[in-house]
Amino acid sequence: MTYPLPAPRPQVGQPIRDLSTPLPLIDETKLEANIARVQSYMDGHGIAFRPHIKTHKIPAIAARQVAAGAKGINCQKITEAEVFADAGFEDLLITFNILGSEKHKRLVDLNTRISGLKVVADSEITVRGLSCAFSQSRPLTVLVECDTGGGRCGVQSPEAAIALAEMIAAAPGLTFGGILTYPKADSEDAVEAFFAATIAGLSARGIPCPIVSNGGTPSLFSAHKVTTATEHRAGTYVYNDRAMARSGHCSLDDCAMHILATVVSRPTPDRAILDAGSKALTSDLLGFSDYGMIVDYPEAVISGLSEEHGTVDLSKVSGRRPEIGDKVRIIPNHTCVVSNLFGIMTFHRDGFVTRVEEVAARGLVW
Repeated sequence: MTYPLPAPRPQVGQPIRDLSTPLPLIDETKLEANIARVQSYMDGHGIAFRPHIKTHKIPAIAARQVAAGAKGINCQKITEAEVFADAGFEDLLITFNILGSEKHKRLVDLNTRISGLKVVADSEITVRGLSCAFSQSRPLTVLVECDTGGGRCGVQSPEAAIALAEMIAAAPGLTFGGILTYPKADSEDAVEAFFAATIAGLSARGIPCPIVSNGGTPSLFSAHKVTTATEHRAGTYVYNDRAMARSGHCSLDDCAMHILATVVSRPTPDRAILDAGSKALTSDLLGFSDYGMIVDYPEAVISGLSEEHGTVDLSKVSGRRPEIGDKVRIIPNHTCVVSNLFGIMTFHRDGFVTRVEEVAARGLVW
């Protein structure tokens, strides 16, 4: 049986207008500016910065973030962390409750390979499982995850955080590393109150709290308001996206990722069809009523997605409208998900391809 050949790989020096679509493009200049802007802010406020690599999943970008001054990196799952350990990163924080013997075995192996592995826990069940898996000769550092209003994982009060920290500190094979939160945006006062009460309670019990980790790109430029925090974690900032621009974190011009797509049909004067559907743009709305912004036609509305097709409403576009064969650039609603949809990421400067990177941790959600 003969199988079709894969799409041609972009070549360095190739004009991006000649590339096969759909594919994501990363503007090198904007990428560099985003990394520098955030690191400068963190350095100016004396906050250690720990980028979350789920946005890009590419070791070469993480290396640039660390070279700019980042303390370490944040991963979401064990398999992501394994890829970055293979690439030489040592200071890795996995911000996910890890349960089950298969995952524990992989975590033990990872802890023997690198010097700075850390994980989180928000329940006695998670802590007991980790303690049973790890030995005192090579203990695992565990942080208590706190729900300071984000409504996701985390203990619900400073008292619960203190109790779980005491359990971790007493558990064989574990070391208490500190506390952590992923807060809702604009909740710095609530985060600070939760952290301060927890730290005071730990201090009264003689338990050091070396890491106090705050998080989130939406909270990025308010990080200095949480004065007890020793570090901040963020991921989306490196590319930025439409949701971040709407929140005021950046401008649309700061969005380093565009999806290049081609108009493949114009069934009616008011409707265009793109070759970018949910497998290229994601179906995440994040509060928007459409699925991305077409840079060259901002009044156009990407009104619907099927797997391979994007439907565009052109009824509000005055003047020239895109024709069959035209290529358009789209700012996605949520850039992090796009990274997990493609095997490679194409970088460019001034409209010419500069490099192509494998998305090394693509699909690694275990």
